[in-house]
Amino acid sequence: MNPSSAWSENHPKDLRTAAKRRGQRMNYRVPVRIEWDCDPAGTSCLETGFTRVVNEYGCLLVSPKELGVQQRLRVTNLVTRQQTEAEVVWKGTQRPDGWDLGVKLTDAIMDFWGIGF
Repeated sequence: MNPSSAWSENHPKDLRTAAKRRGQRMNYRVPVRIEWDCDPAGTSCLETGFTRVVNEYGCLLVSPKELGVQQRLRVTNLVTRQQTEAEVVWKGTQRPDGWDLGVKLTDAIMDFWGIGF
């Protein structure tokens, strides 16, 4: 038996990926505004969404619009009114409330989410 296949068969997925994550994650719903350049001319698109999970370095964001991986964003926390630059690093599936997007904060602001980690 291959040792790596034994690991993957006998351990839950989150234990296998835990070492790859930076920081503690927390289920936390935060209303956000997301803004991005829609076209080469620099026209901005603006939508509101919310987070499902946050950590110091990013979030699982729910967006009403489908956005591609590597899309650059400006994210505003509508509770704290802080704004930061971000990038879509993972695109999940569309659910009834929007698209699941993994977002990395490229200009991480300490306590951007308004909670202590």
